Amino acid sequence: MDDNNSKMEEEIDNLNDQNENVTGGLAQFEEFDTSTRSAAGANDKLGFLKDLHMNIYIELGRTQMQIKDILELERGYVIELDKLASEPVDVFVNNKKIAEGEVVVIDKHFGIRITSLVDPAQRIKDLY
Repeated sequence: MDDNNSKMEEEIDNLNDQNENVTGGLAQFEEFDTSTRSAAGANDKLGFLKDLHMNIYIELGRTQMQIKDILELERGYVIELDKLASEPVDVFVNNKKIAEGEVVVIDKHFGIRITSLVDPAQRIKDLY
């Protein structure tokens, strides 16, 4: 037993000696300069995703109808939605809201002008 105790005491002494030689201090870093950051580097990393197809849809509004009313739909029937005409429409990518916009007409086609993007932190939160 005494032999084991003396070995432990030697190891503790060695650790204490090693700790005495350790010095430390605060790390000093250069200020982060956003002007030197390039978006090109980010594009290079995401380049392999550029050909990926995503489902995008625009939601003008919603409503609830009874089945009997749906079965009675005819050409020219107007369905009232829960949004006003002046309210922004929602833009979804793969079932996640990413933006809001307004409906525009371009050469007889409908389009959406993006007016605001969902906060990036919220978009990341929605992924989980």
